Formats: sequence, C-alpha cells, structure tokens
Amino acid sequence: MDNNTNNYLADFPALDQQVNDERLAYLDNAATVQRPRQVIKALTDFYEQDNANVHRGVHTLAERATKDYEEARKKVQQFINAQSSDEIIFTKGCTDGLNLVASTYGEQNIQSGDEIVISIMEHHSNLIPWQQLAKRKNAILKYIELTPDGELDLTDAKNKITDKTKIVAVTHASNVLGTVTPLKELAAIAHQHGAIIVGDGAQAVPHMAIDVTDLDVDFYAFSGHKMMSPMGIGVLYGKASLLREMPPYQFGGEMINDVHRDQSTWADIPFKFEAGTQNIAGAVGLGAAIDYLNNIGMDNVQKKEQELVDYVLPQLIAIPDVQVYGPQSPAKHTGVIAFNINGLHPHDVATALDMDGVAVRAGHHCAQPLMEDLGVTATARASFYFYNTKNDADQLIKAIKETKEFFNIGTI
Repeated sequence: MDNNTNNYLADFPALDQQVNDERLAYLDNAATVQRPRQVIKALTDFYEQDNANVHRGVHTLAERATKDYEEARKKVQQFINAQSSDEIIFTKGCTDGLNLVASTYGEQNIQSGDEIVISIMEHHSNLIPWQQLAKRKNAILKYIELTPDGELDLTDAKNKITDKTKIVAVTHASNVLGTVTPLKELAAIAHQHGAIIVGDGAQAVPHMAIDVTDLDVDFYAFSGHKMMSPMGIGVLYGKASLLREMPPYQFGGEMINDVHRDQSTWADIPFKFEAGTQNIAGAVGLGAAIDYLNNIGMDNVQKKEQELVDYVLPQLIAIPDVQVYGPQSPAKHTGVIAFNINGLHPHDVATALDMDGVAVRAGHHCAQPLMEDLGVTATARASFYFYNTKNDADQLIKAIKETKEFFNIGTI
C-alpha cells in the first residue's frame, strides 16, 4: 500500500518540503488536509475560464458556472448516497450546517421542557448550537457519557434518549479520541422515541464510505477542507421532508421565489437555504476532491489509514510516560490519536515535534467538556490521512522519544 501512497504523494505539492531543515511529516489532518494538484487545477480552471455567478445569467460563462456548481451538488449526493440532490445544501462548513439546523428546525420544534441529547465528546460546533438553543427555549440538554476505553456508551444513550427527546446530535467520529460512534443504532433509538438525529460527519466523510440513507440520519453535516477541497465550503444533508418544512436560515437574493413590498415567498429546496452568492469555486473544488477520492476508492482510503494506525498506535502506547487517549485497540481507532507526555505541556510537545519536521496539533481541540472528562486541559494530537506513510509514523515516534530525552522525561 505504501507504493501506492508514494504515487499519491506526487499529487500534493505542500507535502514536498522541509520544515526546520527536516523532512515534513504532516500529521495535522484532523484540522485540515492538503490539496492535490487536481483540486488546485479545478479551482484555477474555474477562475480562468468559467468565473461567473450561477443561476442568474444566460450567457455562456454563467451557464458553464451553473453547470459546474450543480454537477458538484450531484457528486456530493452520490458520494453520501442521498436520495436527491435537493437534499444537499452548500454551506460554509460543518459548523455552518449544524448552526443551520439548530437555528431553523431547532427553533421551530423545540419547546420548554423538551430534551436535546448530545455526547460528551462533541466538538464545540456540535455542542454550543444545542446548548444555546436549550437556553433560549428552556429545554434540557443531556450528555451521553463514554465507556472507560473512550467509546460512546450505548447503554447510557438508551437511558438518556426518552420520549421527551426531540433532537439527538452526535459526532460520527471523534476529533480527539479516534472513536467511531454507532450512528445507525443511535438513529434507530432516536426514531423509536420520535426524535430526529443530526450527525456531525466532519471526521468521518473524508475517511470512510458514508451512506446517509443506510444510516437513516435526518441531518448530516461535514466540511470540504477536511477532504481536500478549498476552505470555506461544506455540506448539510437533510431529508427532503424535513427541509421543506423548515424556515430559511438567511434572507436575500437567490433564496426567494417572489418578493413584494410587504411579503416574500421562498424558493424550493435546496435553494431557499443558499442566500446570496455562494462559494461557487469552493463547490467546484469539492466536486474535484470527490472525483479524486472516488478514483482511489473510500474502502482503500480507510484500509490505508487503518494500516497506519495498526503500525503506529502500539508503538506510541509502548513509550513510557506517554498517555494515549481513546480506545487502545487499533481496530477501534481512526487515524486521530491524542496523547500527552507526562510533565510536558502539549504546546511544548508540539513545538518540539515541529523542530523535527512533524506537524501535530495541540490544545483542547474545541472539545473542552471532553478535556474536563479526561482530566486534562489539552492534548497533543497526531492525525493521519491516506497520503501519510510509515516514514511519517516513524518520524513521529522518533521525535517523541527525542523530545522526552531533551526534557529529561522518564526513560526512553
């Protein structure tokens, strides 16, 4: 598999560089991934040849831009197996999509005393919108806890989701613990109680095959930049029956049907949720990223990342004075690995690793309630993508050992 990865590496110009006179090992993929030349070219071609606004013009460039934009929507639909392209709304990103649901469906359907259920491992993007909705509506926000090894506690979920629950919002894959949640089972539980379920797919869609129809989620949001598209583009999937009943999120051009002095009517879905000029080039780039991933095959993407986790996680766990969070079994772990070195602040760890050319993230990873649950303020986090290699993993392990030695932490 590494031979294939070497072929992919040629497509990613940002990976072919040195940092601090060391070979770059880019392991910050949970924050954002690098872009292949094919996506960069699609973006350049759009601006050089097809740059125009969509849906409004009848001239050639406008028609080409509209065609590219709507073809990207269809690619997204097929990529996640939605029933219709009408169920695909382009957003600024995953955060924007989750806020859209909270500010429309949530405002419309949550009443005083209703329950909203999320998990303790949520990214702030899938926590604060529901927290604030609960405050506005005098609703009750409940948290599903974790098992001792960092997986979502399905038994606790069954206890927390009741007939009073109206919304369940859960990450599909944790951006800290590397845990994949049983989203399909959670959807079934939510629906048994008459609730809808919202999936945060930011850390799932780039890494595994997603079928929203099979999952039976009501809404599912994700970002493009974590799957090689330009920044500033994302997707919200929603079941058409729900989207049609929801009020618009923003008002202005493009999302209207008729406007008069004292009243307006809205366009059909998905357009009533896409006010103003959208990130057209971003959508085109997202379509190109999907083409690239389809060419590899999502099963191959997941297989490659699993091989890397199988290789690096046991080595990391075996280093004395290194604490790894989340499942300790590679089979239960995505390419996101959070860790700490005893006695060192994660920011110092990340700075030291950077001196060895290894790019990782340090901080609370927009998951402060989870950090509190883990009993830490922050962690370092290495995160892998399909273009990473065992050389990157070796460089990470070597840099951690050298960091421990430099700071005289325990034994190597």
